[in-house]
Amino acid sequence: MNISDAAKHTGLPAKTIRYYEEIGLVTPPRDTNGYRVFGETELHKLTFLARARALGFAVKDCRTLLALYEDQSRASADVKRIARTHLNEIEAKIADLIAMRDTLSHLVQACAGDDRPDCPILKGIETTSSVKA
Repeated sequence: MNISDAAKHTGLPAKTIRYYEEIGLVTPPRDTNGYRVFGETELHKLTFLARARALGFAVKDCRTLLALYEDQSRASADVKRIARTHLNEIEAKIADLIAMRDTLSHLVQACAGDDRPDCPILKGIETTSSVKA
């Protein structure tokens, strides 16, 4: 299977597949003409990587998860540690987004939205320190 077929099969852009090859996540063999040949093993890895990335795992974590997946003597505690760390990061982002939403909602409600120049939204943006950049 060539790279465009692999892209269709996995849902990954060919550019992403080339990048994964460049950084050593997948290493498809080359045909005599130099073209990549994707077999079941490479497709499985690419699908695994696509799903891990869809869950928001960083490439570094994807590399570790893929290595753990391939290691039959792995400890599930190692996998859980990576997933728990990522889950904590997601929960922190959600808390930040909720705080941003609440702050912005308050500012929007405080603004009359009329022809006067006084704008609580601009003043709030200027003085709000509870929202992280």
